[in-house]
Amino acid sequence: MNSVEVLIPVDHPSVAGHFPGNPIIPGAVLLSEVVAAWHDIGNTQGVVTLRTAKFLSPTRPGDRVAIEFDGSPTGSVKFTCSVGTTVVASGTLSSAP
Repeated sequence: MNSVEVLIPVDHPSVAGHFPGNPIIPGAVLLSEVVAAWHDIGNTQGVVTLRTAKFLSPTRPGDRVAIEFDGSPTGSVKFTCSVGTTVVASGTLSSAP
């Protein structure tokens, strides 16, 4: 299992419009961080495909998100995103050359 921690900046460009007065980080931004983290830990070959994604709790600007990856026998990779002890998202990636 590999893990990476990312900080979602308070001034991220998506914050202004998503949602004024109650900002949350859009799922697409969180997934972009997952893919970037996957590459950062050395998985640079091939195209990454998102197989599944579930958003379980809001991610707020300024949150530190721990992203954990766990490979499976089928070649896919499960990911879990947590803020503290709260799982905020999970899903499955795969990559192919």
